[in-house]
Amino acid sequence: MPNIDNNAIYKLSYGLFVLTAKQGDKDNGCIINTAMQVTATPLQIVIAVNKDNYTHGMIADTGEFNLSVISTAASFELFKHFGFQSGRNTDKFADFAAFERAENGVAYVTQGTNAVLGAKVVSSVDCGTHTLFMAEVTFAKELSKDSSMTYEYYFANVKPKPAANGGSKKKFVCKICGYVHEAEELPADFTCPLCKHPASDFEEVPAEKKKKKFVCKICGYVHEAEELPADFTCPLCKHPASDFEEV
Repeated sequence: MPNIDNNAIYKLSYGLFVLTAKQGDKDNGCIINTAMQVTATPLQIVIAVNKDNYTHGMIADTGEFNLSVISTAASFELFKHFGFQSGRNTDKFADFAAFERAENGVAYVTQGTNAVLGAKVVSSVDCGTHTLFMAEVTFAKELSKDSSMTYEYYFANVKPKPAANGGSKKKFVCKICGYVHEAEELPADFTCPLCKHPASDFEEVPAEKKKKKFVCKICGYVHEAEELPADFTCPLCKHPASDFEEV
């Protein structure tokens, strides 16, 4: 096994982006962290997209996408909206007003971003869990003078820190997907942020079944279990068990 210190990997510089696509009447978008310019003539960029993302299939089918560069003006709500729910069962643009449509017909985000690039795929490389899409830029537009957000800035200033549990809250687990919610009581109109099932599909976890908490260092998702399986992957950002730490 290679000697890998994940803290060293985290020192690599990453940006953060909202990747959007359109297929038929369906708009969708997701958060990605891998995009870079690779040539100037022609102007080409490459992006890496997880195959589990609904947007991945749309780009694979249509060969076109827009890339909105997230700025330091963005709030955590932008990441929750495009990163913590799936376009397979959610219309992410139904209640989202901060977007415009480019000449290619694909939406792009106008709030919390500083630029948008539109591109057409010219080739792709299968990388197992992800696909690399090489694309030629068809248009580019600056949206603001705000600095681009890096992963380091996101971790330090945007992503909420895990809250300490003083022991007064109850735990409610979703019987559909396993998501655990902590509160004094579960509201009747509560819906699971992962699978969107209602409060009726939650059950209270008895105190004697208290488990350890493991937090994803990438997106902040908290998983509760007696132990974290070695082959566990984050249901939100798809990172492996090695990117979790016990709270």
